Amino acid sequence: MCNISVCIATYNGDKWIQEQLDSILMQLSPGDEVVIIDDGSKDQTRSIISAYKDERIKLFKNNANIGVDRSFEKAISHANGEIIFLSDQDDIWYSRKVERVIQEFKRNPLCTLVISDADIIDGKGRKTGETYFQKRGDFTHGVFSNLIKSKFLGCTIAFRSSIQAKFLPFPSNIPGHDIWIGIINEYYGHSCFISTPLIGYRRHGKNLSPVKHKDLFQMVIWRWSLLKSLFCRILFIYFRS
Repeated sequence: MCNISVCIATYNGDKWIQEQLDSILMQLSPGDEVVIIDDGSKDQTRSIISAYKDERIKLFKNNANIGVDRSFEKAISHANGEIIFLSDQDDIWYSRKVERVIQEFKRNPLCTLVISDADIIDGKGRKTGETYFQKRGDFTHGVFSNLIKSKFLGCTIAFRSSIQAKFLPFPSNIPGHDIWIGIINEYYGHSCFISTPLIGYRRHGKNLSPVKHKDLFQMVIWRWSLLKSLFCRILFIYFRS
């Protein structure tokens, strides 16, 4: 088992993937890994990744497009690290992100998931003003608080591999892998929040994760689905043990 795995789902990200990989690889040790699931890109994404010739990069191609949530599920299932980071294909990691997150895990042995704030940047990498949590509201703990308004942003999440058995496999009807991971961790583990932005979170209109909020009816359906999925998972884990 390596110390760190970084999981990335890619799809037509050739405009930004090199800058993102450069910002990640410079922070990793030789024994760490970057697990990339490409969801059928039709541009030069896979060629750019393959050109690195870096043994730490493990690139897998989906035979059919399965979507961002299932691609992250697949990436996590291939990860061997004790600490697993999630990353988008188009963001930028700041230079001390990995160091700061690992410090947080060491400082608090009970912490199973670390999440940080993020600067919001545009397509050219320029900060747009407020950070993610300045716009979203303060980070809050608790299952029901995050069912109402999730504060878990996938590209800022890192978790101990010990917690992944609780949230894998993903249910079929969740609104997002990061929301599901966050809620499961709130029930079974402990989250630690770093208020310092550790990445540039790029919003450019072509992100794999949506920019616009869904309507109220859809949000109610999603919350109900999350609650049912959580209840079913709790029962499954209870009777399995």
